[in-house]
Amino acid sequence: MSYRIEVFKKASLCRNFELLTSKYITSGDIYIPTYTSIGQEFISSSISVLCKTKKIKPLLFGQHRCHSIYLSFEGKIELLIDELLGRSSGINHGFSGSASIGNKSINMYGHDGLMGSNGPIGVGACYASKKPTIIFLGDAAVEEDYVLGAMGWASKKNLPLIFIIEDNNFSISTEKLVRRNWEIKDVARSFKIRSYDINDCPIEIKLKSKYFFQEPLLLNIFTNRINEHRGGNKLKNEKKDRYLVEKNKIGMTADKIDYTFKKMIEKIWLKRLEKQ
Repeated sequence: MSYRIEVFKKASLCRNFELLTSKYITSGDIYIPTYTSIGQEFISSSISVLCKTKKIKPLLFGQHRCHSIYLSFEGKIELLIDELLGRSSGINHGFSGSASIGNKSINMYGHDGLMGSNGPIGVGACYASKKPTIIFLGDAAVEEDYVLGAMGWASKKNLPLIFIIEDNNFSISTEKLVRRNWEIKDVARSFKIRSYDINDCPIEIKLKSKYFFQEPLLLNIFTNRINEHRGGNKLKNEKKDRYLVEKNKIGMTADKIDYTFKKMIEKIWLKRLEKQ
């Protein structure tokens, strides 16, 4: 249970941060295009705990929905808030905004805005450094040709990296079924990459951790984005919320964790907003 609780703590940090982010998007305090991780927190939360257990500090290459990656791997909350507020005191001096968070202190490298380009860039960094590397991609980003080429190169060079596909089924609001007739797991296997379809459950992710950084690995993780593509509004259709599922399974301990992080993050946000 300790692993599951540690993951829930990370997820609670991300969830409560993003709930307030959504609130401040609606109020106008955050005016830049903002991509929240609500619903998808358990992917980065689980992987960060597993990496810490293995005493590995990987290179991290995220895309536009990257807040949970930054927070799960222990990026400073205050610096992320200031970035979302467009301040020079932000993690990237107010220039990256929500979509391109980077932070060398946690080995996280920002996205340049071209969808999926962190795929080949991350593969190149791994090839040059031979360091354990994680590349986070969406289910639409893997449709870009240069991502597939990067996967082929990673396989050929047997690189110690993980492709994490956060598969929420949508490209903005267009479902996979409309966009393509293949699955990335099958494509990756054609490149001789060990690949799996799994759910965004901490236990399922942990079961695959025995393969981490031994060879190229692709995990296509089915998840649910609760909010619209960008902004603070919820999607209209009802979806399973992994956070609530885990909270119910863990019970009162999870309730206490959630309350603690909610209050802590409220205080941090208010303190940062007071500086405006």
